[in-house]
Amino acid sequence: MTKVIAMAGKGGTGKTTTTALLTKYLLAKKETPFLLVDADANANLNELLNLDVHLTLGQIRKELKGELPPNTTRDQFMEFKIHQALIEETGYDLLVMGQPDGPGCYCAANQYLAMTMDKLAANYKYIIVDNEAGMEHLSRMNLRSIDYLFVTSDPSARGILTAKRISEITEPLGLQIKEQYLFVNRAPQPVPPALQEKIDEAVTETGMKLGGIIPSSDTLIDMELSGDSYVTLDDSANVVQTVNTIFDKIFS
Repeated sequence: MTKVIAMAGKGGTGKTTTTALLTKYLLAKKETPFLLVDADANANLNELLNLDVHLTLGQIRKELKGELPPNTTRDQFMEFKIHQALIEETGYDLLVMGQPDGPGCYCAANQYLAMTMDKLAANYKYIIVDNEAGMEHLSRMNLRSIDYLFVTSDPSARGILTAKRISEITEPLGLQIKEQYLFVNRAPQPVPPALQEKIDEAVTETGMKLGGIIPSSDTLIDMELSGDSYVTLDDSANVVQTVNTIFDKIFS
């Protein structure tokens, strides 16, 4: 049965980096095939995986406003175009949402994706959704049941507070979350006592478990600057070993 992993957190907290590192992990563990969905308007997951995007869901929506091929319904056209938009890689596929329909709105794009999500899901072990800031579009994407919610934070009091708020709004949105994990990215080593106190407080006051604290990494900075895929990261790199230990604990 397909399991859904969703990333959440305010902008700049490392959601996409965590998704790329998880991609490397699942490939190494042969937990394939899986589907990556880049649901951020500022899509850049493809850049961390060194992939070119040729078609997004936002672009498909614009095509739907035009004339459809003869004897083709909108649903049939949308399903065909979504499969066309899939970037197929060994072990996984990537689907990019692209720009929304208006300021802050993914309503139509999510509606179209929901039409084929069930059919897509049947082909994958995991669906991993890299979200923009906020949680509302998850409920519109036919992903109300989420197996793992990874809430990311930077190493700041404000970031931890935002992570707590994100965890707290899942229930009012009607999202069924089986397991929630807090990830603190780019943390200094050793972790300052004041930061550890905020992390412990967030875990205690919410339904989140502490997924892990990922240290700041020059290796990731160099990889992003070079444009190479995170999948090719050296397994001996400290950050890779750290996240592998974290993911082993979560998925074991």
